[in-house]
Amino acid sequence: MKRARFISPFLWFLCTLGSSSSFAQERIVPPNFIFILTDDQGWSSTSIGMDDRFARSKSDFFETPSIDRLAMEGMRFSNAYGPAAICSPTRRSILFGQTPARLGDETFPDTHHPRTNSAQLTLPGLLKGINSSYKAAHFGKWDLRAEIFPEDLGFDESDGDTRNAHGNLMTAKDDKWEAVFLTNDPKRSSSITRRGINFMERQVSQGNPFYLQLSHYAPHVDMQTREASLEKYRNKPKGARHNNPAWAGMLEDMDYTIGQVLDKVASLGIAGNTYIILMSDNGSVEFLPPVPSLQKLKHPDTFDQPLRNAPLRAGKWTLYEGGIRVPFIVKGPGIKPGTMSHEQVGGWDILPTIAILAGYTGSLPEYLDGGSFASILRSEGKGEVLRKNDFLVFH
Repeated sequence: MKRARFISPFLWFLCTLGSSSSFAQERIVPPNFIFILTDDQGWSSTSIGMDDRFARSKSDFFETPSIDRLAMEGMRFSNAYGPAAICSPTRRSILFGQTPARLGDETFPDTHHPRTNSAQLTLPGLLKGINSSYKAAHFGKWDLRAEIFPEDLGFDESDGDTRNAHGNLMTAKDDKWEAVFLTNDPKRSSSITRRGINFMERQVSQGNPFYLQLSHYAPHVDMQTREASLEKYRNKPKGARHNNPAWAGMLEDMDYTIGQVLDKVASLGIAGNTYIILMSDNGSVEFLPPVPSLQKLKHPDTFDQPLRNAPLRAGKWTLYEGGIRVPFIVKGPGIKPGTMSHEQVGGWDILPTIAILAGYTGSLPEYLDGGSFASILRSEGKGEVLRKNDFLVFH
């Protein structure tokens, strides 16, 4: 059954400006945007590393060749932050360009549901206001936990109001940190990607610019992997920080589908006009299984083994660096391949950045907390993000 669509007054305002010189639709080809959001992937869990100054920023066990390829073709951010240390507030923040502190918790459904407050700007609404030809799709984990569907916020296609369970195979919680499931579609990474590729193909054939968000369920528990991937890591020497074969297999299985997206962008001939952003929603858990809540804030030296997010402290559920600093890579036109930025960026900066990259030159709403890092992308990683506040707020 189709859900009712809500038209934001701000979206209407943007559309009324569509023919003005600030948009210059007739003079530019609107870029495409692909946003890949991974789940619980720690800052130090890639095989390329997020900071070349620190050897331990790369994994001592995991292999992520497609993410490494994306990094070599784009720009890595060594100081990038998920808006929160858990998934739902991060996902809300990215869509609305506001910090979780502003978005609230129990109050969020009332303040940001289009039925009660349709003036709030969203990522797909922004792009459609800039150019009405934009099509938007969200596949994978949605998890706003607010009875808000992707179509309510401007997406044309989606998997619906999905949560963790939609990517799981388990039926109980008591063994979710140890149980391993073998499947040909681990955490639905392949099927999510297939739907995304199909969406891209259709939009390119119809001449529509697009925004595609692929929100993976991986590498969040439960642990699912292909049999061949599990066997590969069972036979590989274990690292000091990373040593779980099932987790490693799950991560590489997801990484393989990222390579499929990169290949499809190339084969469709749209690489020169497509921005690809990859980030994790928050840091990974500090151990498998995680320690009890009261131990999460302990100093790393009190444990008899290194934490999985080392050299960062702690992990998911905490506001130490291990809980909020995340992998973050951007590839696209004007970005020098293989560059790195040490400037601080956050998930709430994505909406204002996409606005600039899409050609918007007007003023964005005052209630946004994020700022654009587009100039950093175009300046080999140097510059600053101009926000209302010159600090990052976590809550």
